[in-house]
Amino acid sequence: MSGAGTTRRLTAAAGLGGGLGATLGGLVLLLRGEAKMARRAIAARTTKELPPSGNGVYGRGRGKPLVLAVLGDSTGVGLGVHRAAETPGVLLAAALAELAERPVRLVNVAVSGAESRELPEQVEKALVEKPDAVLIMIGANDVTTRTAPAVSVAYQADAVRRFREIGAEVVVATCPDLGTIRPIAQPLRQFARHWSRQMAAAQTVAVVEAGGRTVSLGSILGPTFARDHAMFGDDEFHPSAHGYAAAAAVILPSLADALGVWPAAADRGLRKLRRDTVRPVERAAARAADRPGTEVQPTEVRGSGTGPRGPWARLRLRRPPELPTSDEAEQAEQVPAR
Repeated sequence: MSGAGTTRRLTAAAGLGGGLGATLGGLVLLLRGEAKMARRAIAARTTKELPPSGNGVYGRGRGKPLVLAVLGDSTGVGLGVHRAAETPGVLLAAALAELAERPVRLVNVAVSGAESRELPEQVEKALVEKPDAVLIMIGANDVTTRTAPAVSVAYQADAVRRFREIGAEVVVATCPDLGTIRPIAQPLRQFARHWSRQMAAAQTVAVVEAGGRTVSLGSILGPTFARDHAMFGDDEFHPSAHGYAAAAAVILPSLADALGVWPAAADRGLRKLRRDTVRPVERAAARAADRPGTEVQPTEVRGSGTGPRGPWARLRLRRPPELPTSDEAEQAEQVPAR
């Protein structure tokens, strides 16, 4: 996500013009005023310094390292933290190495401010590394620029298909809830929340149909952030180290399960509805957009390749695990990437 221009673009995107009546005209002025104040607050605090990429090999197990590629925007970069070990990529690489009992090589090609239309360049860079697993964190900048969801998710689906063609497992962390950004006041905040959920649902349908999995971040980086100020960084827009760790903990089970290293024991004790529910993909997408940490993946139902609204999808809601701390992740680094 990019910070300074976000609220300006959200206001313009509301589609409220000068030809409307006095009531809506007043709403336009209110939204513009809110956007101006929020933009100033965010711009004054947003850091321009990117954290180290963290690219390298983590873990001490035997065998050829698994390759984890991270693509996306500033959430994939980890903008707002100062140590590589606090970024989601490094936290996930260290955790996967522990679960797989073999090294994991992290390749982070995410770009701060990126939109989905910029994914093809990142995909080309990542394909060179022949990843075993891919994490894509994107969508927020598409919302702030009011790019049509159908346009945005077409780029994401194409990225998923290209990675699946080489046998890589793909997990897409869907658009977070921009309605929780503190400097954005109501009613602009409500527009942002609606657009964010709309984007997340569209992402889920496209990604699942392309053969990937999604994990909903909206309600993880939403109500949780709203309740806990420590989840935000200094600019009150990007996550803090604590916030990135919370997001990574939600993503980890899906990545590990896709690679076949998630322990079955970790899911024991969860109610069946939370653990495993099958629905048509569009219904699954709508549900996932509103439920914390919900994973959606393609599945088949005996005797039916598709449901009444498209392919079938499986929803899973796992209990977030404990990740290595940033210090432990830092100590797990084995060989810096060349």
